[in-house]
Amino acid sequence: MCGIVGYIGYRDAFPIVIKGLQRLEYRGYDSAGIALYDGNQINLAKTKGKVEDLKNKAKSISQEGSIGIGHTRWATHGVPNDVNSHPHYSNSGELVIIHNGIIENYESIKQELTKRGYIFQSDTDTEVLVNLIEEVQKTEGVKLGKAVQIALNQVVGAYAIAVFDQKKPDEIVVAKLGSPLAIGIGEGEFFIASDASPFIEFTNNAVYLEDEEMAIIRLGKEIKLRKIKDDSVAYPNLLELQMNLEEIEKGGYDHFMLKEIYEQPRAIKDTYRGRLLADQGLIRMAGIDLNMEKFLNANRIIIVACGTSWHAGLVAEYIFEDLARIPVEVEYASEFRYRNPVITDKDVLIAISQSGETADTLAAIKLAKEKGAFVFGVCNVVGSSIARETDAGAYTHAGPEIGVASTKAFTTQITVLTLIALKLAKAKGVFSESKYHEYLTELENIPNKVEKSLQSNALIEIIADVYKDSTNCLYLGRGYNFPVALEGALKLKEISYIHAEGYPAAEMKHGPIALIDEHMPVFVIATKKGHYEKVVSNIQEIKSRKGKIIAIVTEGDEQVRDLADHVIEVPETLESLTPLLTTIPLQLLSYHIAVMRGCNVDQPRNLAKSVTVE
Repeated sequence: MCGIVGYIGYRDAFPIVIKGLQRLEYRGYDSAGIALYDGNQINLAKTKGKVEDLKNKAKSISQEGSIGIGHTRWATHGVPNDVNSHPHYSNSGELVIIHNGIIENYESIKQELTKRGYIFQSDTDTEVLVNLIEEVQKTEGVKLGKAVQIALNQVVGAYAIAVFDQKKPDEIVVAKLGSPLAIGIGEGEFFIASDASPFIEFTNNAVYLEDEEMAIIRLGKEIKLRKIKDDSVAYPNLLELQMNLEEIEKGGYDHFMLKEIYEQPRAIKDTYRGRLLADQGLIRMAGIDLNMEKFLNANRIIIVACGTSWHAGLVAEYIFEDLARIPVEVEYASEFRYRNPVITDKDVLIAISQSGETADTLAAIKLAKEKGAFVFGVCNVVGSSIARETDAGAYTHAGPEIGVASTKAFTTQITVLTLIALKLAKAKGVFSESKYHEYLTELENIPNKVEKSLQSNALIEIIADVYKDSTNCLYLGRGYNFPVALEGALKLKEISYIHAEGYPAAEMKHGPIALIDEHMPVFVIATKKGHYEKVVSNIQEIKSRKGKIIAIVTEGDEQVRDLADHVIEVPETLESLTPLLTTIPLQLLSYHIAVMRGCNVDQPRNLAKSVTVE
């Protein structure tokens, strides 16, 4: 949602913080700011815009100092402008803060502080928080760490914060509730960040704060970890990071999104590596093996997710019901907790999130656990909040996904969920041995088929050029490929700002067909497996109303080719695995259209990679 970076040590802080912000810019890019302590005073620069704009703005301040904090913002409270940018000073100018999250009761706190003489320069909830900390310091006569602890017990909301007090120049205080926060531990230095990417080249040792924990980070001292609620001692869990620095750089591609689309064969292979042993007829997944009875005895599986992960959940609904014969319900995590859902200890809840930090999904998990449900997580980021909050789970192993529009997250989530469904199908005796082996072998071959699907890139670029100026698009699919149609439409909306809708192909006649004319591109997933003849009929209905048809078809298809204006081929595979192939052309199409329209592909307007507020 926002990215925060901090450094305290012996190196120059400025380049570390700036580079860290660039790596975290996927979390928000409405504005950016930095505060540096040069041994005498705090020097602050902040601006609307991107980190590159901040670098120019920071030329006007001293860049000296080995202590610094920085922030890249996704705006919640207050419009994106220079004043609302972080960091924020307290009224005295002695405290400076950066904040990721939302303080929900900031208005009432602001009113009280205003009565006490505080003046506010911005519209942000963050400036209220830093002044609350200062007020606690003054009235209670306590040090910064204690003041932060007392203040946070008075706020409602979510946060990851870092606070610096120039009266205590060897210390930064950090705290977390709902938003991620990692502390990198080096020799004589500490790093603070929303994820490990800003400090991975300096240290492999990190502590991830748990919810309602704070840490006092002091030069020459060990981290002092406390519980916010009662100030009791907490004990850090030191993790050794295994992130490759090259993975978070563009690697010669123009955009992270394009790199991540092309990483999918490798990412899918990494996701099933060590789990899928096709030659032995085995699927090994510790999180399932240890909890097999929970799944087999479940009345139903409830899947909760948001955005692209929700679409992966819809694909999983087809997979679980078709292959494993287990009833599935797929819910928007953002709606799940607000409609008083019926959930019991006989249910299994699967929570899907790329970042593992999605606030709505975390809230759904907590509700399900309160009701006694078994909760299984599917996420990409090791050590994330969802990974820690769930009873068991499986990582996707997609590697860092920096592009805001998810691509490899989607296909690797489907891969994990397919493995689970196949494993449950085998345990239930739904499959014959031969059918089971067929599925395992075909899944093992999927990376090669994704590779082949990527070879249509040049053709897709030509098609993109034809439709780049469209104002509306329709995406149609049936069965397993209906969620792919939804995902294709979402990708186009996200990065090119063209209005698009995904529909089950048969539903077109119940409304959307009214939109179809010679100016309406219709992207139809029409693979040979699953409802093929029905989809062909739907294509004929579009053609008769002069709609432009771009069809995703199985290699060698002739029937649809004769009807469509453009055809993109994907290799043949089992019906349940087709989404892993059909989504590839739609990702590339969205990418090329966005590039041709001059859009910022990796950082589309108004969006953030990880939505850690409700």
